[in-house]
Amino acid sequence: MVRVEWPLHVVRRIAFGVVAAVALALVGWFGVSWIQDRQARCADGVVERGPDDECVGVSDGSYHFARHLEGVMEKIEAENDEVLKAAGEEPYVSVAYMTSFTLTDDDSNSDESVRHELQGAYLAQQRHNRLDLAGSPKFRLLIANTGSSSAHWRHTVDELIKRKETGDRLVAVTGLGPSTDENLAAVKRLSDHGIAMVASTMTATSIQNIKGFVRVAPTNIDEAYAAAAYLKRQKVSTAVVVQDVSQGNLYATTLGSAFTRAFPDGSGHRLVAERMTYDSSVRSAWRNELRYMPGQLCHQKPQVVYFAGRGQHLTHFLDAISNRTCQDQQFKVIAGDDTTNLTAKQLAHAAETGVQVLYTGLAHPDMHATAPETVSAPSAKNFQDRGLLAQWFPNDPRHDGQAIMGHDAVLTSALGIQMAARWQGDVTGEAVARMFHQMDGREQVAGASGFISFQNNGNPRNKAVPILRLNPDGRAVFLEVSAARGKPQEGQ
Repeated sequence: MVRVEWPLHVVRRIAFGVVAAVALALVGWFGVSWIQDRQARCADGVVERGPDDECVGVSDGSYHFARHLEGVMEKIEAENDEVLKAAGEEPYVSVAYMTSFTLTDDDSNSDESVRHELQGAYLAQQRHNRLDLAGSPKFRLLIANTGSSSAHWRHTVDELIKRKETGDRLVAVTGLGPSTDENLAAVKRLSDHGIAMVASTMTATSIQNIKGFVRVAPTNIDEAYAAAAYLKRQKVSTAVVVQDVSQGNLYATTLGSAFTRAFPDGSGHRLVAERMTYDSSVRSAWRNELRYMPGQLCHQKPQVVYFAGRGQHLTHFLDAISNRTCQDQQFKVIAGDDTTNLTAKQLAHAAETGVQVLYTGLAHPDMHATAPETVSAPSAKNFQDRGLLAQWFPNDPRHDGQAIMGHDAVLTSALGIQMAARWQGDVTGEAVARMFHQMDGREQVAGASGFISFQNNGNPRNKAVPILRLNPDGRAVFLEVSAARGKPQEGQ
């Protein structure tokens, strides 16, 4: 075998060439990665994700996620900046409001509903930081977007977890979105990392007994029993349940099952047929399924139809009923709280069908005027026509109750922060979560949606449930306050 010997200067050139090539390759790779990262970055803590390039993650208010949120986000950013300015003299913690803020037709929330939630959250921040409930430590309000249908919940939750150990000192996450598998997974991951949680509109009864988790909304069981009690007082004796059986829709599943148990009682109140079902996960079929139901209802002749499905599906169901063959029969439909997520336009269209529509809401500004003993007067006044929200955000009607629920969720966290600081000194997520179970008697949450204390499973005790009627112009009219046990919890 012939041995080839290379001159030293040739070897050096080859070596330098290889090193240079590798270096250029690495620079190129890191350069491309840097460019891609920069292109995917929407703002600090916010990045593009998914085929629609949604901007998801956590903002201090400086990034707005959607144009219709600009007004409230600018106010939140200004308050957060004030808290930072005083940080040298007064320590602070952070609370996040998390839900889907970049919405599509696949979401049950509407732009109006999530905007109102944020307005209420900002009100609670102001009340705790500098108004009538001023306490210490103050908190910054972070806004966390999980994307449409919470598709990017894991990224956003991981970003929140990072904020726990940094200068942000995140101790609680509120909001948490509707009752879906994705949001349940997010709740469990936050729980695993010792962060306190307060759900504002999450009602599925199956979401409970999770460490650090409570909710200010009544459960679906409470809503169903409150609705059944109201219908019986109105001398309704027969009903049919229409339910979405989509696997990921925890809201519809628990709502339908609860009413099926609550209404029949052996005293003349009965279901005249088995549950009628549709599957919203089969996009090509669910509208047709709803369209064929009125023919069966004409035959069964129930006095009321209990609709256990999302608000966006309710509008299609009402269209179908309005085109029924038995026009001489009058139908009354009662639904759950997701009806409050419909836009004003959708509600007006629903009213145009001529079908009488009732629903159990989560809150309503008129609750205090009609049943003052069931809600906190100082909290409720902020949601009246001349209250603080009307001053800060004029020409934005909030009859859907979402602002009240956002407020009460953040107010619960604020009370937990204040109690933890008073009794334990060190304000952590774990300490705040433990305080939730001390909120009873004089320490209960003085909410605008009702007085709130919590069971060991995280559900509120006998929470007030407003019964609402959709009037001809699509506005929710308050009828009465009900509750699972008849009379809701009162202040002490």
